[in-house]
Amino acid sequence: MKLTQRLMIGYYKTKLKTIGLVSSRKAAETAYRIFCTPFKGRSKRKSPPVFHKAEKLSFLYDNLTIRGFRWKTEHPNGRKVLIIHGFSSYAYKFEKYILPLRKEGFEVLAFDAPAHGNSEGRLINAYIYKEVILEIEHLYGPLYALIGHSLGGLAASLAFESLTNNLQRKLVLIAPATETERAITNFFQIIPADPKTILAFRQLISEMTQQPVSYFSVSRVVKNLSAPILWVHDKQDPICTFEDVKPLLSLGLSHVRFLITEQLGHSRIYKDDKICHEIVGFLAEGNS
Repeated sequence: MKLTQRLMIGYYKTKLKTIGLVSSRKAAETAYRIFCTPFKGRSKRKSPPVFHKAEKLSFLYDNLTIRGFRWKTEHPNGRKVLIIHGFSSYAYKFEKYILPLRKEGFEVLAFDAPAHGNSEGRLINAYIYKEVILEIEHLYGPLYALIGHSLGGLAASLAFESLTNNLQRKLVLIAPATETERAITNFFQIIPADPKTILAFRQLISEMTQQPVSYFSVSRVVKNLSAPILWVHDKQDPICTFEDVKPLLSLGLSHVRFLITEQLGHSRIYKDDKICHEIVGFLAEGNS
């Protein structure tokens, strides 16, 4: 861990502890803002060549401008695919999927999430992201398939179960943030808080979303769906642990195809050529 990261974590620890002495609710609100704020990493790289050929799109969500891209194809199959990036990421990172999907006749869409890339905003979470995906469906759909990575995988699954006629659609999950319960536990291990603040944090999420924390679970969603799903996950994923995937493997979910990898981790997995090929092939099945 870099010195700047250690210093920032130390600052947040002290801040939560100090605020918690006065108000658990205020401490929880502060923790929520930290939890939902993307990391500030290196400057975003220049747009890849394939993005220069895209149609630029934008729309308003909660007074924020959400920006994205659309690629049509010369021989359309009449189906649209939405690519949904993860936390502290952006659409450019999925450049290698654009051309293969277009070759199969798909119209491809990709947007930067709120607080990411070219889109406006400061906060992101699965609930906000889900609502943005549903707005994309409303404006540019119907979407035949959703491809979601990490937080984008969780948001995609939540949105997918809300889509009408989802039996006629497909869902691809790449290293999804499987359990929000796990994310909250990990967050408070890094930035400890007293039990009252953690309880208030969970209550805050429930109040804002009208759902318990357990609702924000990829496992819950896929068990309630019957649509075709491809779930790609690496055993050594340090971010979205494979431990949360294991219980699903023995359930015999006939509509879910698991593709388990080794040594690809959390980010290299979606950049891998073989994984890209498998995903495009899964979406193209039955299109002829």
